[in-house]
Amino acid sequence: MKKLSWFNKVMYVLNGILILLTFVAYVLPFLAPKAFPLLSVLTLILPSFLILNGLFFIYWLLQFKRQLVLSGIVLLIGITFINKFYKLSSTNLPKTEKDFTVMSYNVRLFNLFEWINDKNVGKDILAFVNEKNPDIICIQEYSENAKIDLRVYKYKAIFIEGNKIKTGQAIFSKFPIFNQGNLHLLQDGNNIIFADIKKGKDTLRVYNMHLQSIKISPDVNEISNNVETINKEKSQMVFGRLRDAFKRQEFQTEIFSNHKKDCPYPMIICGDMNNSAFSYIYRNIKGDLNDCFEEAGNGFGQTYNFKYYPARIDYIFADKKMKVKWFKNFSSFNKSDHFPIMTRLSFAD
Repeated sequence: MKKLSWFNKVMYVLNGILILLTFVAYVLPFLAPKAFPLLSVLTLILPSFLILNGLFFIYWLLQFKRQLVLSGIVLLIGITFINKFYKLSSTNLPKTEKDFTVMSYNVRLFNLFEWINDKNVGKDILAFVNEKNPDIICIQEYSENAKIDLRVYKYKAIFIEGNKIKTGQAIFSKFPIFNQGNLHLLQDGNNIIFADIKKGKDTLRVYNMHLQSIKISPDVNEISNNVETINKEKSQMVFGRLRDAFKRQEFQTEIFSNHKKDCPYPMIICGDMNNSAFSYIYRNIKGDLNDCFEEAGNGFGQTYNFKYYPARIDYIFADKKMKVKWFKNFSSFNKSDHFPIMTRLSFAD
């Protein structure tokens, strides 16, 4: 430290703070958000921490400084997290008769209130679904008021709530649904539903979830354009909203975890979890299932239309009795604030 220039001393202090925050973020997936609700925000930006640690490592390496050791250790530990954020290569195994496809998509009421200045959004979504033709599709923020007819699906489980604005979750299937249910979350607009499906000789349960939103605007320009007007009171309101959202997500996760304990079938979990793959919520919902993006996806796997940051908050998890043969996020299909995701699975022999 003594041999460092004043600039490198400043850089070393900043590097130290970053390393500390990164280690805290590493631990948070194992800690319930209600214990440290505000610290849970760090899991949303963990990829940024990894990138910054990489830059610090290169900075010290170019100067042959031993300060690179700590950043190097942080990066080595972070290797286990990288696949959750970015995949170098994808998987596309040959199709067989046993394969079936599953899509998950938060359609934002099919643009019922015209958040997007395009009156054909609902029809475009319907055309997209018909083109991709998934065998099972889980829809979050579903609305029957939009009058989108998915008649190609003979079997469905739809649960709608609300008075003036009716919204909910839906599962559509080409295979018979012989049982369905609703976990009755207390928060408006959030719910977890399920459908037990018979596919030939196989039986599976599909969960479709929409957890509490953290309500961060997808448009960073909206934030930057109002920086001068942000004051202490507004900052406290934002942090309070994040704290409450993480606590509610934890409560919703507990309801789900208790319910799935009694599930007698291999399961698939789809939905908008409104949290990152580095969070306690993700870790507890996923359990020992496979994250289909990690198994077969590639790139950043972005599922939420947040400018300048490839947020992945929508997931498909599949039982280990199933093989993940292909996965894709359709980030070019911009008809909602979320992007559709789809996977191809088959029961292992």
